[in-house]
Amino acid sequence: MGARTKARKRALDLLFEAEQRRVDPVTLLDERVAVPVTPAPLPQYTAQLVRGVVAHLGQIDDALTTYAKDWPLDRMPAVDRNLLRVSAFELLFNDEVPDKVAIAEGVALATELSTDESPKFVGGLLNRLAEVKDTLV
Repeated sequence: MGARTKARKRALDLLFEAEQRRVDPVTLLDERVAVPVTPAPLPQYTAQLVRGVVAHLGQIDDALTTYAKDWPLDRMPAVDRNLLRVSAFELLFNDEVPDKVAIAEGVALATELSTDESPKFVGGLLNRLAEVKDTLV
């Protein structure tokens, strides 16, 4: 597993945990940097992803809500919602990551961590965001 793949998974873990515990993701991130809970320190890219998702959360959630036909965010599995946020951040706000990579990584996380239907849903939604991203940002 590549370094950025690991960083994406750690960002997803932090965003998911923050949502479940109803705490601010950046505060949780800062706590984990100060007092790590695993032997490996958090990758710098994990922090960039978490901070980026939080900074652009309104725009990301608006885009996901607009293009997730008949699937409001609160109806999505929490894992899907948060991995979509990470992938949407990369698609819309991180020019260093090619769209195809952001989509493939999102689908891979859905395949590994979510339901059997999730990879198709995640892939379809991320592909749609990639098609219209110039109108979103």
